[in-house]
Amino acid sequence: MTPADLSLTVLRAVRRAVDDGALRVDVPSRVKIERARPGGAGEYASSIALALARPAGRSALDVAGILEERLRGVPGLRAVEITGPGFLNFTLRSDTDADLVREILAAGTSYGHGTALAGTVVRLAGATEARAALVAETLVRLLRSQGAGVEVGSGDGERVHVHPGAPGGHGTDAVRWAFLRAAPHDRPLDPGPLLVPHERNPLFRVQYAHSRTRRLLVNARQLGFTPEPGRLDGLDQPREPGRPGHPRHHAAPLLGALRDHPLVLLAAARHRAPDRVARHLEAVADALLAFQHAVLPLGDEKPSAAHRSRLALAEAAGTVLAGGLSVLGISAPDRI
Repeated sequence: MTPADLSLTVLRAVRRAVDDGALRVDVPSRVKIERARPGGAGEYASSIALALARPAGRSALDVAGILEERLRGVPGLRAVEITGPGFLNFTLRSDTDADLVREILAAGTSYGHGTALAGTVVRLAGATEARAALVAETLVRLLRSQGAGVEVGSGDGERVHVHPGAPGGHGTDAVRWAFLRAAPHDRPLDPGPLLVPHERNPLFRVQYAHSRTRRLLVNARQLGFTPEPGRLDGLDQPREPGRPGHPRHHAAPLLGALRDHPLVLLAAARHRAPDRVARHLEAVADALLAFQHAVLPLGDEKPSAAHRSRLALAEAAGTVLAGGLSVLGISAPDRI
């Protein structure tokens, strides 16, 4: 993780704190990261908590604690410490991109599931209206993915335990996306355009992005190589004159979206907001579709360790897309 990556990571933590209602401030355009001063803790430091304290109406130590909670366990950070009046200090891990990809591939579609809500029992009101019933069914999966117990009320007020079955019990993928992509207080989307296979169709982009990851794996096998997590640097290097090559593609947006996935699932469960998952899947899909062209060799290139690493990242992205779609009860086709 570079200082620029760390800056974006802390900025995302501020944005999540604002989205969660823990902080009421304008999200800054950037977060300044500096080398830790002699005698300080960690490798890098930020005074963002001090800068946000006054507009938030909180002490800098309170703000630092809120941000530290949202930075805890982020891949790439070995430790986050609060020092002095509210400075955040960071110790980084090495080879974190490969670690993230390994973690996702090891967890499979359960990546992002956890126990943050263990011991919590959430009671959802029973519903008969189609959208409300679909949202409730999805919330059961979301809450259980974070370790919460769930009870759903029957029509006569009796509380009953619900064990959601396989996705797909409430109609087509388009109807599900139309109901779940809109925020609970907004009108559902028109499912008609979601049936059209076009890049302006967000559901199509998400499902197509998943299918692309499966096709990249097939194509790579035909070229004689398989995915292997490793270093992902060199993607922004210009091609050599006179040689075929890839345009500049950065892995950072895709890696950032994959790192955010566990936090998005937890926030969606806490706020009973499956639309957050749908929006996040769009971000993962768009980042993957921009990155995909750097995965396979071009021209007379031979498959290298770099290609194996990029293929592993693409496979991890497909895994996250499949897992997120499953939470929403939507299919993740291998081919479109």
